[in-house]
Amino acid sequence: MDCNYFFYFQAGKKPLSFTPIYFMEQYPETSLFELQVDQPVQTYLGETARWAKFLGIMGFICSGLFTLIALFAIAFSTSKLNSIDRGSTQSSAIIGLVTLVVGSLIMFFPCLYLYNFATRMQLALRGNDQEHLIRSFRSLKAFFRFIGILAILYMGLIIVIILFNIYGTVSR
Repeated sequence: MDCNYFFYFQAGKKPLSFTPIYFMEQYPETSLFELQVDQPVQTYLGETARWAKFLGIMGFICSGLFTLIALFAIAFSTSKLNSIDRGSTQSSAIIGLVTLVVGSLIMFFPCLYLYNFATRMQLALRGNDQEHLIRSFRSLKAFFRFIGILAILYMGLIIVIILFNIYGTVSR
């Protein structure tokens, strides 16, 4: 007798019958997570894809505007430098430019991942295509991984700033 299954009693017209209950280890080809994309799920994924596409496009626009504003601000500030301390002002302007352009690039990539998720999900839903579905979720994973890494870096930066403030306060 195999110990990998149990029996339960089933009462019916027959006196007693034994029906085995198998465990999952006996059937590795079956999966607990055989998910189905039925009509309500398709509707939710389609709506999610539309919002993700909207947010991705808005992010592209904001990232581009952010870069343009940074370039115009730096060009304006460097053209108006007529003070004696011109060197430090120019270096501050360059540091500001680099910071704004890097911020714009950091903002661009999550928007790209979100936009890729949306377009691939829409293609998957329209064509009932498993490969596009997989690629769309890969893009969504990349989006969340990027945002997660940014959150960790941001929290680390906040901790460093707090520690410097504490050190500055204590050392006075």
